[in-house]
Amino acid sequence: MNNLLEVKNLVTRFDITDGVMSRASARVHAVEDVSFEIKEGETLGLVGESGCGKTTTGRTILGLEDATSGDIIFDGESVLNKTGRDRFDFCRAVQMIFQDPYSSLNPRMSILDTLSEPIKVHQLHKKNDINNRIVELLKQVNLNPEFAKRYPHEFSGGQRQRISIARALALEPRLIVCDEAVSALDVTIKAQVINLLMDLQAQLNLSYLFISHDIAVVERISHRVAVMYLGRIVEIGPRSAIFENPTHAYTQKLLSAVPVADPRLRRTERTTAAEEIPSAIRPLNYTPPQISYKEVGPDHFVAVENA
Repeated sequence: MNNLLEVKNLVTRFDITDGVMSRASARVHAVEDVSFEIKEGETLGLVGESGCGKTTTGRTILGLEDATSGDIIFDGESVLNKTGRDRFDFCRAVQMIFQDPYSSLNPRMSILDTLSEPIKVHQLHKKNDINNRIVELLKQVNLNPEFAKRYPHEFSGGQRQRISIARALALEPRLIVCDEAVSALDVTIKAQVINLLMDLQAQLNLSYLFISHDIAVVERISHRVAVMYLGRIVEIGPRSAIFENPTHAYTQKLLSAVPVADPRLRRTERTTAAEEIPSAIRPLNYTPPQISYKEVGPDHFVAVENA
């Protein structure tokens, strides 16, 4: 199975400015030397606490944030310096499902307009065929095609997120970045949307970068899992290896914080819960420590800080 996406030594930093001259006084090391790959038809779960840099990683891949250094390779070609038509084609091939189903849809646009706009911009279908495509998209996400004439405020959060999924599918992408795509939904609807994403993946051979802090959801949907801490991936491997044999201390603490549906299990029998993640703000002259990755099992790697 070929790699669809390769992220190599990706670094994303943001300067903090102050004073009249807006000079940089410190720097946020949001993403620091991150590398991973996603194969065709595969889901990579990127998991970690809020503030660890996982959303910035996804936004940098899509070009919504500028990379400081490193490379992003999609279908064998670097995309960081793409412009014009090449960039336009990449934007079609990689789509995003945002976290908040309430703010990610334009309240002034009907669902028909919301779904047809990207199709028109990319000229994927003739004008007479667009309505048929909208009907097909709504059916794919299990919504009534008659909903196309309605506006976002007329839908529940779960229905809005299904519309967001349909919007991502409108451009027939190969990779979808799901940024906390189910975190705003209640438990029952969350399960339905996860099952929908898995069904769509099987039907369309989609690849997902699934960003979440919800360990249970990541375990359900992912083929491989990358654990992120303070801008770095500290452990990456197959789902079974990460959940059955967590090696890095942070991964162990992260998993220990997951509630267990067993009242007989005493809290003392589990590892102490993870501490609050430290700030990623560093002085301008700060040099991040160098790390390497040790293989602890088949395709299972854990970060080790170099001496």
